[in-house]
Amino acid sequence: LREAVGFSIPCILFPLLAWCYHEPSCNDSTWPTIATKFCNGSRQSPINIISASAQLDTNLTAFTLNNFNGNSLKSITNTGKTVKVTLNSGISISGGGLSGAYDSLQFHLHWGNGSSVPGSEHTVNGKRYPMELHIVNSKAIYAGNTTLAVSDSTGLAALGFLIEVRKDAFQFFVTLIYLNYVSHLMAPLIPFLPSGDSSEVSQISLTDLIPGVDTTRYYRYLGSLTTPSCNEAVVWTVFKDTVKVSKDVIDKFSKMIYVTNSTSPLIVNNFRNLQPALSVTTSSSSKTCYSVGLMALTVLLGRL
Repeated sequence: LREAVGFSIPCILFPLLAWCYHEPSCNDSTWPTIATKFCNGSRQSPINIISASAQLDTNLTAFTLNNFNGNSLKSITNTGKTVKVTLNSGISISGGGLSGAYDSLQFHLHWGNGSSVPGSEHTVNGKRYPMELHIVNSKAIYAGNTTLAVSDSTGLAALGFLIEVRKDAFQFFVTLIYLNYVSHLMAPLIPFLPSGDSSEVSQISLTDLIPGVDTTRYYRYLGSLTTPSCNEAVVWTVFKDTVKVSKDVIDKFSKMIYVTNSTSPLIVNNFRNLQPALSVTTSSSSKTCYSVGLMALTVLLGRL
């Protein structure tokens, strides 16, 4: 589980940082000594969001999600700590109370150990969800230079989607298990994809991955990367509506994805523990709530 390279939210490489989730010598309790500049800072992520304490902010308007409906996904990689999907160019976000446009770079996931052991990073009112999806975006002015982005206190914008089980949910997350899906399901490849290797993904959009989420309803706070070096450079958005998937899909993440190869340990419980909100103010967009059904998928994803 130890590596000589760090993995942060935008997969920025920080040489000489050896960190992990599980071993006592390098788990998140040691990160403040591994990356001393930020990992013990005052605006660390993730946090527990208390909905009753979130301050209504009328500046938190609707997002503009550019090209989220298009062919968004470029390649998928087993990093040895998570599954990371690199996005095609031309995808961006704006609005949503952000200071300007942000280019969408990648998304990745955090999970526990099956549907019975939750593994979201953020919690809401003390509840931890089975999984969490993070879409990572960098200020457009930096043109993808994440070194510059992490030096800016609002250089990155992360969209967090909490994932929970619903029996009748569309099984769209099969796209992350079956890597070479084109027009039909192929054999599952992730167990045989060594850490660091990539596989191409096609005909899947970001919208396909977040059905039923009203993106006008969200919490907002200024926080950090959730892995070393924990740079305090992230505008966090955590959506109130959850993404709903089947129990089988959640279970597959802890049963099929390995640290290096099929003889190595499985990747489980890859989330950072909650951080004290020492100087964090949580805001909320409009509290007006209405029911949104699962949106139709634009690509036939099949069934597990």
